[in-house]
Amino acid sequence: MDVKVPDDESSDTWMIDDDATASAAEQPAANGPAPWRVLIVDDDVDVHVVTKFSLSNAVFMGRRLSFLHAYSGAEALNILRTEEDIALVLLDVIMETTDAGLKVAKRIRDELKNDLVRIVLRTGQPGQALEHSIILDYDINDFWCKTDLTTRKLFTTVIASLRGYQSLLESHRKLEALQKELDETKAQLAAAQA
Repeated sequence: MDVKVPDDESSDTWMIDDDATASAAEQPAANGPAPWRVLIVDDDVDVHVVTKFSLSNAVFMGRRLSFLHAYSGAEALNILRTEEDIALVLLDVIMETTDAGLKVAKRIRDELKNDLVRIVLRTGQPGQALEHSIILDYDINDFWCKTDLTTRKLFTTVIASLRGYQSLLESHRKLEALQKELDETKAQLAAAQA
């Protein structure tokens, strides 16, 4: 399993130049494996730019990252309804309301019935949401204060989340294959008894 660490391993800073532009990760190689799809949900455009920049050189299992963007909870849910292969959601807690991200996390699991996508909550106002109760009450995979989430920590969190997604996806596929086998066996037994 190959994991490529971002070029600037020594960088422990979350700040970048405001003029940063879309990275090569935004454009998957035509002949390479499909990229991991990451949905960034935040009402702050700068957070989108910083996140893309910080993860621009990340590679996991030979696959780069590709980013989708939502600037509200409603927009995020619309994207998640139409896009089935999103591996990770980096989700701001406080957007249109102080708990918009929490509502989105709950709806991803309960309404959309999506147990595969990994959800990492991020907040710029840690006093507004108690980390312990959020982790216990919501089916999320990690919770970070944006000011604590350095480039290195973001990279580590994303790779761990992608690893979890890949494991769940493999288990889901094996379960589907077993179910198909079971259904075929039942059909053969029913045909033999007829």
